[in-house]
Amino acid sequence: MGYGEDDSPVDLPPPPPIPANVVPIKAESEKSNSPEQPVQKSTKPKRLPMARRGIGTKGQQITLLTNHFKVALSKVDGEFFHYNVELFYEDDRPVDGKGVGRKVLDKVYETYDTMLSNKQFAYDGEKSLFTVGPLPQNKMDFTVVLDENSSNRASNGNSGGDEETNDTDRKRTRRSSYNTKTFKVVISYAAKIRMQAIAEALRGMESEKSQEALRVLDIILRQHAAKRNCLLVRQSFFDNDHNSFTDLGGGVNGARGFHSSFRTTQGGLSLNIDVTTTMIYRPGPVLDFLCNNQNVRNPREIRWDKAKRTLKNLRVKVAPTNMEYKISGLSELPCSQQLFTLKKKDCEPEDVTVYDYFIRTRRMNIDVSQHLPCINVGKPKRPTYIPVELCTLVPLQRYTKALSTLQRSSLVEKSRQKPNERMRVLTDALKKNRYDEDKMLQASGISISTQFTEVIGRVLTAPKLTIGNGGDFFPRNARWNFNNKTLVEPVTIKWWAVVNFSARCNTRQLIDDLIRCGHQKGVEISAPYKDVIEENRQDMRTSPQNRVRKMFEQLEARLPGEPQFLLCILPERKNSDIYGPWKKMSLADKGVPTQCIAPMKVNDQYLTNVLLKINAKLNGMNSFLTAEHPSSPFLTSKTPTLILGMDVSHGSPGQSDVPSIAAVVSSRKWPLISRYRAAVRTQSPKTEMIDNLFKINAEGKDEGIIQELLQDFWISSNRRPEQIVIFRDGVSESQFNQVLNIELDQIIEACKFKDGNWNPKFTVIIAQKNHHTKFFQTNSPDNVPPGTVIDNRICHPQANDFYMCAHAGMIGTTRPTHYHVLYDEIGFSPDDLQELVHSLSYVYQRSTTATSVVAPVCYAHLAAAQMGQFLNKIDDFSETSSGHGGPVPFQAMPKLHSKVANSMFFC
Repeated sequence: MGYGEDDSPVDLPPPPPIPANVVPIKAESEKSNSPEQPVQKSTKPKRLPMARRGIGTKGQQITLLTNHFKVALSKVDGEFFHYNVELFYEDDRPVDGKGVGRKVLDKVYETYDTMLSNKQFAYDGEKSLFTVGPLPQNKMDFTVVLDENSSNRASNGNSGGDEETNDTDRKRTRRSSYNTKTFKVVISYAAKIRMQAIAEALRGMESEKSQEALRVLDIILRQHAAKRNCLLVRQSFFDNDHNSFTDLGGGVNGARGFHSSFRTTQGGLSLNIDVTTTMIYRPGPVLDFLCNNQNVRNPREIRWDKAKRTLKNLRVKVAPTNMEYKISGLSELPCSQQLFTLKKKDCEPEDVTVYDYFIRTRRMNIDVSQHLPCINVGKPKRPTYIPVELCTLVPLQRYTKALSTLQRSSLVEKSRQKPNERMRVLTDALKKNRYDEDKMLQASGISISTQFTEVIGRVLTAPKLTIGNGGDFFPRNARWNFNNKTLVEPVTIKWWAVVNFSARCNTRQLIDDLIRCGHQKGVEISAPYKDVIEENRQDMRTSPQNRVRKMFEQLEARLPGEPQFLLCILPERKNSDIYGPWKKMSLADKGVPTQCIAPMKVNDQYLTNVLLKINAKLNGMNSFLTAEHPSSPFLTSKTPTLILGMDVSHGSPGQSDVPSIAAVVSSRKWPLISRYRAAVRTQSPKTEMIDNLFKINAEGKDEGIIQELLQDFWISSNRRPEQIVIFRDGVSESQFNQVLNIELDQIIEACKFKDGNWNPKFTVIIAQKNHHTKFFQTNSPDNVPPGTVIDNRICHPQANDFYMCAHAGMIGTTRPTHYHVLYDEIGFSPDDLQELVHSLSYVYQRSTTATSVVAPVCYAHLAAAQMGQFLNKIDDFSETSSGHGGPVPFQAMPKLHSKVANSMFFC
């Protein structure tokens, strides 16, 4: 596959031969939500991600644009020189705080540019500095004096710092803008990085050196943004443009910014730029922020214990000097009662209140703060108190706690952009950034195109689906419906009950409509036993666990036996605290399938969606691929094939002691690939690698996840799988080797433990949604058509990856899934593998649309999330965490009841 010489950024010699089976992959900017885990040492030869075997040909070709911008590298023979940076105060204490480094290094360059031979450098803000070509000496020492007009003057122990009375006080205030600090800087040579390594990576010969060279380019972009005073979040940048802020409520803003990172692709080096969003604290008066954060009308209603946790370590500016400080806490007493010792020239120190000091000495009007705590910007033993109404939160302070359900919904809704709008914003961002004027990029010989890269995509035909009464059809625009149609395997519900947790709705009408709609779809539903069981009024004010327990006591007292199914009506739509305890009691303790609803607008579409979930949970089927028929020549119909979907979910940001939850779903009843069951385990917090796939207990038995799933496949299919296809979600490229050498090893061991002579073939595919590549139609404002696959030009130079847009993007810009084929013993052709991925996006039983990622991955995510509700976690608007008052308590994951363990309870 060739695009011609004009598509290469440099004139490179022909590539050397590459082994047909493996190629190392660099760690790029597609990050998972968990930290990397150390790779376990092993004496076995390590598996490496496989190389591309070719590109697909099926489907109708379509010309697309993508947000990758061509990068030309003119100094391919140049070298980056890496230097270590050490910063010290004047007394030789090391500088440990972040943020000051860039100011100090800028001052070094400004003061000693001739000693540095006027060399431009890229500084990462911490300990590394890079230049093009060497500095005059391998080790250089500098001393600089920094004007600290925003320094924290807390060390003096006074509420207003050093201020004295009258004229002296005013003079000191003027002089405070010129406080200075002396820094010592040591720059010493560390390593040399050849730019040629980038060219080698473009030919598939990736190495640590090529990764380092690309890292230097990314650091140049970070420095470029830092010089514009942007907030830096890895490779994303956010500037203080109020037009890009969105109010999410609770004192939190969504800030729109840009991600940018260099990528090696088949078409050469490219810069991937995309719109991204982060959360920041809403800047402005601290009192206004606290009222918004706690949803109260005036400062007297603020809960100051909660405010203390919220404000800690935030930065504020203080009127009237505009000095900037970091909040360390709050005073124990109100402003009018909090004393401090005021030192005056030629006078004895005296104790005064903070309020009196600012009113009488500073002659400032502070009415509201009189009865409120003061902000402490000093140290615990040497506090510096400031009235809260004089403090204003500075802009661009990142909010890292978990969002509430309403905030999250608001963020998603307000950050959506149609494809043409996103293209316009990206074009404007390129013009605004002016990369062509960056001196370090110029010194590196890098120029960046302002034109979107053109790629060729292919639109695959949607797979044929089978529904009730032998009806087959092709979905249109990745969507279908059950209007005047029946489900392919509808269940019959004869013995069921309805419970109502205080929801205000017409339950009688709801039940009648559900029965009527079920009959139309082939699901025969009898009238529920005892009509509706209402929650007792006296239980409504008790804990969620107690409300659920009392409801089950009612059920057991009033029903003559165990129901086939329970319908639970919740009082709140999205964030009901009853949901978790109810699911735990019904699925783990009682073994009764249950469907929770919180009806707002009830119509036939809503009822149909509810019926799809109920039918799947009760072991019915809504639709399946026509190709799943045993006589079909489909890829998985010829040989017994087990399909696994694997995912790990972690606690909310800040909840470092909440266990991670690993979920693996597996197909059952081969040759079907639409039926699944799940196995879920807890593991150490923030651990991404699943460590319970193979686990020998004290009795010498395997109690891991895989044996449970293999046993189910054996029983439900009456065969053992000869092929196992694994879809893994949630890992970054830096963790691919761990998936191949830790998780796959565990799965192979589990198979060997079951039968030493059994050697199934494996295919391992990573599904990534957390990336920044987007595609646009060249002559249309619409999203790319569903079924679009791209495996050329912007894909990896050698690795086996492709992008798939299986779903119809109805709102915003379609986010493709990036699939990486790490391992393939089965030997799929590119077309066969892409067809399998596309087809698995049409077997999701909960909806009548194709999913953006294969259904097994969706199910694994659902199973982990639902079982996570079983844990007794505390969640007070993200305020409770290990950093706020100790670890979050949780209980061990209870096992599913045997009656529902094999069901699609997660639907």
